[in-house]
Amino acid sequence: MPKIVISDTSTLILFHKIDEFSLLQKVYGDLITTPEIAEEFGEDLPDWIKIHPVSDKKYQDFLETQVDFGEASAIALASEYDDC
Repeated sequence: MPKIVISDTSTLILFHKIDEFSLLQKVYGDLITTPEIAEEFGEDLPDWIKIHPVSDKKYQDFLETQVDFGEASAIALASEYDDC
């Protein structure tokens, strides 16, 4: 299993709707998401979901020409880690 798990908005929305955030924590431990995804989600996140900004904004901007800004931020952040 990867050491780092980055969540997108859809995952957060779906597990929130079924009131099962705890299942994500049981399976993965800590999760990472981006400020863009946290904003898109629009609800308070549990403390074990860490928010990390993307360092390479140029890559994120490029990805936004292909996918929405939340997905672009998740992909760009994932590219900054070796085991994601």
